Amino acid sequence: MRRSILLPSLLLSAVACKGAPPQGTAGPEAEALAKAMQAAVHGDAWRDTGAVEWNFAGRNAHLWDRRRGFSRVSWGDTEVLFAIDARKGLATEKGEALAGEAAKEALDGAHARWTNDAFWLNPVMKAFDPGTVRELLPADDAGRRGLLVRYASGGRTPGDAYLWLVDAKNRPVAWKMWTSNIPVGGVEASWENWVELGSGATISTKHETRLFTLELTDVKGARTLAQLHEKDPFAPLTACLDKGNCLSF
Repeated sequence: MRRSILLPSLLLSAVACKGAPPQGTAGPEAEALAKAMQAAVHGDAWRDTGAVEWNFAGRNAHLWDRRRGFSRVSWGDTEVLFAIDARKGLATEKGEALAGEAAKEALDGAHARWTNDAFWLNPVMKAFDPGTVRELLPADDAGRRGLLVRYASGGRTPGDAYLWLVDAKNRPVAWKMWTSNIPVGGVEASWENWVELGSGATISTKHETRLFTLELTDVKGARTLAQLHEKDPFAPLTACLDKGNCLSF
């Protein structure tokens, strides 16, 4: 899953060209820093996180069943339940089931929202995804060490690159982005307001740039979905999957 948020129109109109990401050095030191960065955000606890929910930028509400690979995405009057890898699901609007092209449009829209928003939730743990290359860069003037992660393949926008800047404890404090959705390279966003999930994993919930602030709110996580929701919110999805009448998208 990837990739970058579509930035506000103010930024899009303020720039006219995109620079290339810097060149780093691949090798054992880059690999070691990537692993240390994951350890700093309690990567083992994230791997044990079975379910997580959050609101992205006040627009999209998410519930992600990581054990079963299910997602619930809600925005406006629309709610979508889908199996992420199988790309099958169902959609409702104002509580009424959608069908045909309206349902497929809602499903594809939910998948796009999940792809973007789940990447922002914890991209530290995506540093070793298939198709990634990691490169070490020298510390900047503020003493922040750099780890460039290039996504050569996968996701909706292959070719993106992110330069992580980490503190002395290897925890990210910011990143710079070179993505197909941003017409200027090196836009920096902070990684701050870290919160600990019920599983022990830590998540950054606030990202500041010169022109906008992105926040994740209502962030919760646990080892099992049952610890977040007594009743299974994905029961309608499992029923349609069992019957073979979920919509494909």
